[in-house]
Amino acid sequence: MKSKILTIDGKEKGTVELPKCFSQPVREDLIMKVLEAKKRKQPYAPSLVGGKQSSASGKLVHRRHVWKSQYGRGMSRVPRKSLSRRGTQFNWVGAEVPNTRGGRRAHPPKIIGMINTNKINKKEEKIALMSAISATANEKMINKKYEKIDHAKNLPLIVESGITKLKTKELLSSLKKILGELFEVALQKKKVRSGKGKLRGRKYKKNAGLLLVVGKDEKIKTSAFDISDVKSLGINDVAKGGAGRLTIYTENAIKNLGERFKEK
Repeated sequence: MKSKILTIDGKEKGTVELPKCFSQPVREDLIMKVLEAKKRKQPYAPSLVGGKQSSASGKLVHRRHVWKSQYGRGMSRVPRKSLSRRGTQFNWVGAEVPNTRGGRRAHPPKIIGMINTNKINKKEEKIALMSAISATANEKMINKKYEKIDHAKNLPLIVESGITKLKTKELLSSLKKILGELFEVALQKKKVRSGKGKLRGRKYKKNAGLLLVVGKDEKIKTSAFDISDVKSLGINDVAKGGAGRLTIYTENAIKNLGERFKEK
């Protein structure tokens, strides 16, 4: 299976033999299984002793026949801390329970419920990654994923390695020539979310945008889209948001992919 190599100006330079990972059947079930297993969330929870660190002298007692007991006074059993050690018996305030000032939280988030314990087999992970790479060369899958795209052709997109030496302004103008009408979905865009989510810690929405895969010794810096090298390329990069992400590979990246997935 061969594919075209494009120049920085978007013109055809030649052809290259694609590695076997581009001709694998797309296993969407395995891709979603690995994506689920790799989900990470920062665990958070309040302090275990939150609401219990009062500096007052102690709780009141409701048992009978105990000194300073509140039994028989007609008062509720809300825990109270005594504010003075002697003198009046009525110098106290409610404490610790959720409905009191400075008390603990009623049903706080718990760390144990946020730790992902899903595991994945190494062979399954490898097959899923190869499937995700193969999906980047599948015209039907990319047209299906992007609503604005219905004419993606000549996939996978492979560019000469000279693109990594361009500065940001030149890089973007080069991508316009290479991608054409696909350029509108290539850049990462950030917008304010509509609805109540703005008040709940998710004010902004951001699209996945383009992924540029570079070779081992190639480096490029830009915040306009995601960049990954072949060595660290993972399924969270290639299948971000599902299989069929718009991806461009450099010429060296294709060679390195062949070395990474060659059959032993």
